[in-house]
Amino acid sequence: MKCISCGANTFSSTTTDVTDLGNCLIIVRNVPCYKCSECDEIIYTGDVIKQLENITETSKKAMSEIAVVDYNGVA
Repeated sequence: MKCISCGANTFSSTTTDVTDLGNCLIIVRNVPCYKCSECDEIIYTGDVIKQLENITETSKKAMSEIAVVDYNGVA
């Protein structure tokens, strides 16, 4: 896969995704992604984006001020 920002090669990795909903933060660790070898751009596949949206919606219902979720535990 090529980077959408600079066109360099990417490699399979994991990252931490942070979503700020204004009144709370949702932190999802170990999210599968592709990282650019040149500019460090993070690229998610469509399936991962959909799962992150599901995690965010589920977390919003049971929210406190901060939620930390392990992607592997809920995906």
